[in-house]
Parts: sequence; C-alpha cells; structure tokens
Amino acid sequence: MENILVVGANGTTGKKVVNLLKASQYFNPIAMVRKEDQLAQFKNEGIDTVLGDLEENLAHTVKNIDKVIFAAGSGGEKVVAVDQEGAKSLMDASKKANVKRFVMLSSMGADNPDAAEDLKAYLKAKHNADEYLKQSNLNYMIVRPGSLTNEKGNGKISLQRHFEEHGSITRDDVAQTLVHSLHEDAGSNETFEILEGDTLIGKALDSVS
Repeated sequence: MENILVVGANGTTGKKVVNLLKASQYFNPIAMVRKEDQLAQFKNEGIDTVLGDLEENLAHTVKNIDKVIFAAGSGGEKVVAVDQEGAKSLMDASKKANVKRFVMLSSMGADNPDAAEDLKAYLKAKHNADEYLKQSNLNYMIVRPGSLTNEKGNGKISLQRHFEEHGSITRDDVAQTLVHSLHEDAGSNETFEILEGDTLIGKALDSVS
C-alpha cells in the first residue's frame, strides 16, 4: 500500500479524504495536523499521523511518503503564508523526498484571479501555488472545484479544463476526485475543474488522461 500524506486532514474535506483512503485497499493515509490536540481523533481510528505546520520546516512530514494530497486552507486568514508559501514549501520538501505524485486541491477561478469579484487574494495565492507546482517537475494533478457544499455526494461529476459558468459540488465528490487522482491511470500533470454532474468520477478522469 502507498503512504499518502493528507495535508489539512483536520479540515472538512480533508477528513473525508482520510476516511476514503482508510477504506481503500491501495492507500494508507497519514493525517498531517498542526496541533497536538488534533492527533487523538485520528489515532483513535488507527490512522497514522504527523505534526506539521505549513509555516515551518516540513522535511519530516514527507519521510516515507509516496504521494501527497494538499487539502489545507487558511480559511482566508493567512492566504499568502499558508495557501501559497506553505504549499510551495511542501512541494520543495516533496521533491527532495522523491514523492511520486502531488494532488492539489485548488479552486475554480484560480486560473484568472484578477477577474474574480470575491476572494481575489485567496484565488491569487492558489494561482501562484498552482503555477509553482506546474514548474516543480513533480508529477501533479490540480483539481479545481466550484463552490463546496455539505450535501451527500453521488460519485458523479462534470469535468472540464475550464467552465464558463460557476457552480457547486459536494465535498464528498471532491474528496473522491482527489483520491481517484492518486491513481496513475487518472493521468499526469493535468489541471481541471469539476462541478456537480452525471459522469462517474473514474470515467470523468479518464477524459483528461
């Protein structure tokens, strides 16, 4: 089984990713959290953990890690320090550790943040992180969902390189897409947007590979 570092494991989407990986026959999740009091919830479920702060040295977090899912976010408080520079720091550490794939949870609008009416600073930070990843020589997948909802997912999405219209998608289906993106047959070095749709996630990813 491959060891998957889940960055932002304590977040709403991150927890869903960890649970999907735990149920998988292919992957072993390692939940990266920032605070010691966040460790117990994962350890009680038999999930491996690592303490890591995106504003500090991250070399130890990628030891014996095969692939990374970056699902962290500052919640708008530290978009440059965490969403941009923290992500870049983890990419550098991943490259040195020979991580085989880096899956980035980005956002619709990150391709052109200057056009955004809302969240411009956040989208700019995500844009800069995405561009850094593209130039990193890491094997990557950049997933850009629309607005996230907490409704129950159905394992189906709509996927395009770029949507003209904005829309929404469940966190369940975003988490599933991130996990599917770990597989080699999902393609490599791709950037795409996802919304609610009618295509099974695995089949939708086949269209970009």
